[in-house]
Amino acid sequence: MPILLITGSNGQVGNELQQLAEQYPNWRFIFTDVDDLDITSSDAVFEYFKKYDIDYCINCAAYTAVDKAESNEALATAINVDGPKHLAQACTLHEAKLIQLSTDYVYHNDQNAPFKEGDTTNPQSVYASTKLAGDQVAQQIHPTTMVIRTSWVYSTFGHNFVKTMRRLGKERDQLNIVFDQIGTPTYAHDLASAMLTIIHKIEEDVISDNLFGGIYHYSNEGVTSWYDFARAVFDLSGIECATFPIETVQYPTPAKRPPFSVLNKGKIKAAFDITIPHWRDSLAKCVQKLEQSEQIMS
Repeated sequence: MPILLITGSNGQVGNELQQLAEQYPNWRFIFTDVDDLDITSSDAVFEYFKKYDIDYCINCAAYTAVDKAESNEALATAINVDGPKHLAQACTLHEAKLIQLSTDYVYHNDQNAPFKEGDTTNPQSVYASTKLAGDQVAQQIHPTTMVIRTSWVYSTFGHNFVKTMRRLGKERDQLNIVFDQIGTPTYAHDLASAMLTIIHKIEEDVISDNLFGGIYHYSNEGVTSWYDFARAVFDLSGIECATFPIETVQYPTPAKRPPFSVLNKGKIKAAFDITIPHWRDSLAKCVQKLEQSEQIMS
């Protein structure tokens, strides 16, 4: 029976992992967040690994407030760099496998072809720089670390673009949305399911655990802009809200966003034989769940 430690379990991916855990009744899941396990403390991490015989650690903990990170570099560094370092050290000592969630923001280059895992990184914000540093330190300490870079994550949990658009679309008659940032939305449920599928296949010897280490990309299939993403949210939600496309320069933010961050998923699909849904199909499922929960609440 494998024992899985999930850090940052109150976040979007962590919550989805909690929902999916019941599908693996023979596995033991240990869900933690900062109140249970502060990954910025090496002592706390080592004590936790000493207490539990961890086989896998999925690090969902991260400082993800992209704009706030510009003025909170020390905290972003502690969570995004020191945290993965401590987890990698503990995983090495206890011979556990580590999955480190990362971001498309590490790629901020002038190109219009989907990024592959070996492409040059060029972080342009504190958030992106600290996430890249966390990836690198984890792999340096624990070479078999699997780094999964994803993009534009949303879910029925927490704060995200989909829930914000649904709220604003009901409150306002019109919205201006950036149209010149191109990427792919990722439904946190799909990402969480893919990670558990990979672990399941390794546990069942369907695939070799030699494939576990290295950098992989995961987002939903397809390509869109924030403007078109918002339009899709409104269409699927039956929300009437006039939407106007604007350029990034018309909506300045403290942190720079990549103009293009579409990820090539060929490597993860080939290695682990997984099927990735199109972003609009997954968005429809998420919107349906949100509407069902709203009906229950009303």
